[in-house]
Amino acid sequence: MAVAVEVGEAVRKKGDRLQATGDRPEVCDTPSFSGLSPVACRLSPSIASRLSPFLLLFASLTHAATHSLIISGLGGESGYEKRFAEQADRLAGAARQLTGTDADTTVLSGAGADRESVRRALRELAAKATADDAVIVTLIGHGSFDGVQYGLNLPGPDLTASELATLFDAIPARHQLIVNATSASGAALDAWKRDGRIVIAATKSGGERTATRFAEHWAAALTTLDADVNKDDIITVTEAYDYATRKVAESFKSEALLATEHSRMVGAEPARFQVSRMGTAARVTTDPAVNALYAERVRIERELDGVRERKPSLQADAYYDELDGVLVKLALLQRQIDAVQPEEVP
Repeated sequence: MAVAVEVGEAVRKKGDRLQATGDRPEVCDTPSFSGLSPVACRLSPSIASRLSPFLLLFASLTHAATHSLIISGLGGESGYEKRFAEQADRLAGAARQLTGTDADTTVLSGAGADRESVRRALRELAAKATADDAVIVTLIGHGSFDGVQYGLNLPGPDLTASELATLFDAIPARHQLIVNATSASGAALDAWKRDGRIVIAATKSGGERTATRFAEHWAAALTTLDADVNKDDIITVTEAYDYATRKVAESFKSEALLATEHSRMVGAEPARFQVSRMGTAARVTTDPAVNALYAERVRIERELDGVRERKPSLQADAYYDELDGVLVKLALLQRQIDAVQPEEVP
């Protein structure tokens, strides 16, 4: 709730300053508009009334932009190839709903997921991602461990954990999630740990080398509401990880089999990192015009996040002025969205 508290503080302080100078409209002092910015109130009561739900919405804002790279590695058998491709497709759909655009989602699979293609995709990701962005990299398929080094199995030469670590470290985004759903993935977990990065491995060590079930349940967590514990139509890393881990364990138990994989997660604040939005929170509809409005809303949300990041370097009045301006833009845009899709609940 930190962001919501900060936004509430911003609009209240801005209102207090304007009220002290006599500029606060009477409507801002009514119970319906209590705590809202007088700038918004001056626009119109209808716009001001739309700001109130946003004070709650801001608690679940995404980062400036969220880039997703999904790599479906070597299957080795037709059954695995099909399964990995289907999982990659499901995850790509979830990534597009999360951002409201196709532009930030890249999928490499089959012959297109060879060593050089993966390296190129990660270098391109490093070139376009900014420090304020979020990045999600998901690895599906088989992995190996020779007792020293983890390897991601790809058509042709594999990529080692150390090679991938170098590529990941070149990505400037301060908010990163790496989901390694391959066998033996636990061998790479410690090597990939960094500040600002959450790393998930399907296995606890390189010794768990059997084909994993984690990716199947991770994809289900991001594409159904079964993992949505608080029923807000938004899936966080914590919710998805807990769901996938539980479902993997249940699957082995239901088949009376000894579990051959035990997932691990390291990194700070996984409950604040969004990985999927569905239902009323989804940013993709069947109407291109509405999608364009959602994409604009994402851009304004990014702007808000940027203002928040700059708070330590701004004077108090400048900070609250900027924050208030973003709130007003968001309220105006929501009025447009409501006009073409009145059934939406922000």
